[in-house]
Amino acid sequence: MRRALFAATAFLSLATAGQTVLAADDTPEAPYVDDRSSADAVVRSLYSAINRHEFARAWGYFGDTKPAKDFDSFVKGYDGTDKVEVETGAISDEGAAGSIFYNVPVAIRATDKTGGQKVFAGCYTLRQVNAQVQAAPPFDPIHIEKGALKPSTADFEEALPPSCGDGPPPPKKDTALEQAKKAFLATYGDQCDKQFLADEPTVFSIKYKDKDAAPGDPDKETRLFHFSCSAAAYNESSVYYMTDELSAVQQLQFAEPKMDIRYENNNSDGKLLGMSIVGFQTTGWAVNSDYDEEAHTITTFNKWRGVGDASDSGTYLFRNGNFSLVQYDVDASYDGEENPQTVVDYNTAP
Repeated sequence: MRRALFAATAFLSLATAGQTVLAADDTPEAPYVDDRSSADAVVRSLYSAINRHEFARAWGYFGDTKPAKDFDSFVKGYDGTDKVEVETGAISDEGAAGSIFYNVPVAIRATDKTGGQKVFAGCYTLRQVNAQVQAAPPFDPIHIEKGALKPSTADFEEALPPSCGDGPPPPKKDTALEQAKKAFLATYGDQCDKQFLADEPTVFSIKYKDKDAAPGDPDKETRLFHFSCSAAAYNESSVYYMTDELSAVQQLQFAEPKMDIRYENNNSDGKLLGMSIVGFQTTGWAVNSDYDEEAHTITTFNKWRGVGDASDSGTYLFRNGNFSLVQYDVDASYDGEENPQTVVDYNTAP
């Protein structure tokens, strides 16, 4: 039994905590991590060493009970592994005779060099001996006691054990949020600034009564996800996703009027002669936008140049489960002053 558990650990030990993908090659991109401050830090350190082919360092993260019968067998256990994805769950701990034992739920998807994949799940146990009772060297830092991982028939995303030992189950995943993040990265991952791609979106919950709701019916809820995408000198572009109890996550589209703008001598630096709406269009971009939780409105403000004397702006009101255009202003004068004209007004009666 012990040999089987250690064999699984050896096959899977290219993994690192937190759903990180590690390739089994000695590349400059592989970070050096050597941290024994917590159970998950030791796990990250172990797999940092394996990823960098620093097997002696990896071997040292285990206590007296090693992951293979000898060091050469430990190294050979990684010959066929290409990469591993790992997810860890909520850590539990318990004290016993001057030590603290940590139990870490783990799910792993291992890919071999032929492209084959296997999913394993189970628990790692780590031990921390109280430093105050260690009066003489060598010092015994927090270390891995064992790893008990077994093949799983579940998909990788569902294979994580709910807990190990007496630990609490991991927090429930926010499925809608994950779907919105996935859609955003798939659509705009190669367009947005990298600094924004790593940011979490701002999430809003909109509670409302359906227009056909009967007295006593519960509120409905729509969730709004605001992703910043790019920032230029004076305009910041964002996209929004939304979902409710019945609809899948979808990107919010903003209606805008198409304008015919006329200048003296056809020169935008000249006098503004007039402008008119010649149609409508939609866009997924929201420029310099803001969501007002009390008014339930998204506003946009697109500067045509830095001084802001030429611009367009929209106000979109949430009602009956969706956002609709209620006001659109255009300042097309380039005259050094902010003097927008309202070209769309659904706030007031004709």
